[in-house]
Amino acid sequence: MELSCKTEYALLALMALADGYGRDEPVQISQIAQEQGIPDRYLEQLLATLRRGNLVRSQRGAKGGYFLARSPWQINLLDVWACLEGTTPVTQPAATTPERAVIHHIWQEVQQATHAIWQKYTLKDLCQKRDSLRQRDLMYYI
Repeated sequence: MELSCKTEYALLALMALADGYGRDEPVQISQIAQEQGIPDRYLEQLLATLRRGNLVRSQRGAKGGYFLARSPWQINLLDVWACLEGTTPVTQPAATTPERAVIHHIWQEVQQATHAIWQKYTLKDLCQKRDSLRQRDLMYYI
């Protein structure tokens, strides 16, 4: 697994939507793009993919934009990754030697651990960690 630019941008956009969760006003693409430094056109495509994956919903019109389709604590990072990147097959060719069998076994463990970590964290967790970092950066030391 690799963190693609597409997944990183999507997570940034979803965090912006998580910040607006519970409000009746949708978040506009231009606002997210400007705050996060994501090209508008690319963000449109990402949000359309996330909408098809039932992670966000959209509202049309002059005051249109995007909302999270579920609460931030109900969307884990694996949901986002799977929506954008698809699932990775864990099947590997048969190991022909004990050395290859060991390597394949370790690689499978790595994939399972990565999968578990992506599943463990939610958008809410990302926002809380971000807020914690912001708070730490605001502290003054005497």
